[in-house]
Amino acid sequence: MARVLLFGPLRDLAGWRERRIEAASVSALCAVIGQEDAALGEALAGKGVQVAVDQAIVRGDAALADASEVAFLPPMSGG
Repeated sequence: MARVLLFGPLRDLAGWRERRIEAASVSALCAVIGQEDAALGEALAGKGVQVAVDQAIVRGDAALADASEVAFLPPMSGG
């Protein structure tokens, strides 16, 4: 099971910071989350949300190992 971490407003929306979820890829993980919580699923697919797998930012889909850590990072702003 992948260790899933949410930060900032994503964590607030979900009501949790960390969970373990069974999924073979980032897209499958997002689908599982979206089925459980449509608003969170939409937010994860939103513009500017970044995904890190094992502390490396990934673009698009990525395969997950059983012990993968997947972090969803909200859009950043500032100057």
